[in-house]
Amino acid sequence: MSAEWEPHEATWIGWPHNTTDWPGKFAPIPWVYGEIVRTLAHHEIVRIIVESKQHELSARRILTKAGANLANVEFFRFPTNRGWTRDFGPAFVKHEGREVAVTAFRFNAWAKYPDWKKDARIHERAAHALGLRVFHPELRGISVVLEGGSIDVNGRGTLLTTEECLLDPATQVRNPGFSREDVEQVLKEYLGVQNVLWLGKGITGDDTHGHVDDLCRFVNRGTVVLCRERNTQDANYRLLEENRERLESMRLEDGSRIVVVPLPMPAPLVFDGQRLPASYANFYIGNAAVIVPTFNDPNDRVALGILSDLFPDRPVVGIHAVDLVWGLGTLHCLTHEQPALQ
Repeated sequence: MSAEWEPHEATWIGWPHNTTDWPGKFAPIPWVYGEIVRTLAHHEIVRIIVESKQHELSARRILTKAGANLANVEFFRFPTNRGWTRDFGPAFVKHEGREVAVTAFRFNAWAKYPDWKKDARIHERAAHALGLRVFHPELRGISVVLEGGSIDVNGRGTLLTTEECLLDPATQVRNPGFSREDVEQVLKEYLGVQNVLWLGKGITGDDTHGHVDDLCRFVNRGTVVLCRERNTQDANYRLLEENRERLESMRLEDGSRIVVVPLPMPAPLVFDGQRLPASYANFYIGNAAVIVPTFNDPNDRVALGILSDLFPDRPVVGIHAVDLVWGLGTLHCLTHEQPALQ
């Protein structure tokens, strides 16, 4: 599996349609998607999953008004339940340096929701449309469940994940009966990694029960950003400090230490009495821009500055995500990179 900053052939995204993901706040969401596509389509293809011809026409109207480069936009009419393309979308790998293929992990809506059967077919549909080979991860004859947001890789053999998401035996259990060794075996066999690093818990408000892409992300082969909460009374403080302590003792695939750069947290964002998983770590690295969720918070500027220093080769662009995060995810959750074959 390639690192996200390596050259893309395209970015995949599912155009929003399920109003229950943003109860009472759906109206602005397609316009946020318009900004995402407008920013990315300057320098790469954006492949958009839509429900129907009418859904595509609606997306085209918004993208036209947003000023997106429609010459770099392709539409695929695949029925979906929801729009979290990071988790159910095609997980691409480079196979033996000769081809890009799809690793079709099973999707079951985070072991929480009943509506997932359409989403679970997107791997196969996308691979068929692109003419790509498909690998079906199994262990002891059991299809393996894994969402894209639960892992992050440096493209050189090291993968980050959390125990809360992939090993918790009681809550949102993806693969019942799997041990740590079982999970690592699957990740090594099907994603080509040699080194699996286990953090503890994900951030408060995370509906996925511990996805790493709201918590800690690689920004280059040897550097990660890790969210840090300065308020000792906040629910995130202790768990983030524990993850920082873990990272201090971890090593990369070549035995070297990891450079850990702290990334601030926005102030707690609460809507309708619910703590939302607002995090600057949910950024997405495009070919020629890094898009970062912002939350009308003083730390927006701080986070954008830190990431700008870490990505000197491409602009860092803030995307307003106060409405978006009501869906319990933001930019990285919505997107999935398709690597270029170099």
